[in-house]
Amino acid sequence: MRPHELFNGYSERVMQGGTLSPQEAREIIETPHEDVFHLISAANDVRRHFKGDMVDLCVIVNTKSGACTEDCAFCAQSAHHGTDAPVYPLMGKQEILKRARAAEAMGGNKLCFVTSGRGVESEDDLASICDAISAIAEQTSLDRCGSLGSLDHRQLKRLREAGLQSLHHNIETAESFFEHICTTHTYEDRIRTVRAAKELGFYVCCGGIFGMGESPQQRVEMALALRELDIDSVPLNFLNPIRGTRLEHAELLHPLDILKIIALFRFILPEKDIRACGGRERNLRSLQPLMYLAGANCTVIGNYLTTQGRDYKEDLEMIADLGLGVNLGGTLSPGTTSEAHKRTSGIL
Repeated sequence: MRPHELFNGYSERVMQGGTLSPQEAREIIETPHEDVFHLISAANDVRRHFKGDMVDLCVIVNTKSGACTEDCAFCAQSAHHGTDAPVYPLMGKQEILKRARAAEAMGGNKLCFVTSGRGVESEDDLASICDAISAIAEQTSLDRCGSLGSLDHRQLKRLREAGLQSLHHNIETAESFFEHICTTHTYEDRIRTVRAAKELGFYVCCGGIFGMGESPQQRVEMALALRELDIDSVPLNFLNPIRGTRLEHAELLHPLDILKIIALFRFILPEKDIRACGGRERNLRSLQPLMYLAGANCTVIGNYLTTQGRDYKEDLEMIADLGLGVNLGGTLSPGTTSEAHKRTSGIL
């Protein structure tokens, strides 16, 4: 069977409610480079079928930076690494609100505030975070997401009551590769927080980083694990090696391999939000527009935690040039994307 016939068959199946087998997923991730454009054409059909032509834009804020006790191999904020990442305590409410208003002005529809560390370790910090969440809900139209490390049921319940809608907590990589990336906590530790968030009704954002030395088969393993967890949104990050970390000498992924990863996740989780996030600028380079055609329907705009992104206006222009529009905000719930107040990219 010709590549375009094979991939079109896959797209027709998933659009009709079917699923791909692990073997078929492996065929996708092992697609030869010369056939990648057949693959992304089929993945684009799946994206349009389930997500239309609207893009979600998330802005992240590093609200507590550095001195993390965990030893994640990729992370500039780990105390186990010698990097130039800034170190500061939890931002105050007014500073977080200032960042939220800036995110809204950029055209973002979702704010994700991130704290370094294993979790929220003090009651004072938890109270401050809840206070900031409530203020963002009252004073902006932004959806609220938190990336706060490992959390227990009580902490999650308090955050939910304060107005947190989405919980971001990556599994980072495949279970079979996890011990090569982190030794200070386990894969199951991360799964525990994800399951607790799902039980409490959070819209759960859970993905990982590619290019850390995992095999193509382990990328499939990770995708299938997220399908089993029924994740609502999958952030796909691509390693941007940071000097001083254990992965500082890792080679960048080939842009066509990144497009295969995005397409894989669109086929495996066809109804979910697929977010092309950190490292896309450096790894995809001139092929960035193709991330949407490969199946992504969300991205992060602006800067990342410790690295620079690109001018958000360039992203808005790229989206408009592709004939896509931008979501402005609304209410997230499990299994949905923000649909309220849709607008086009005419904000440029």
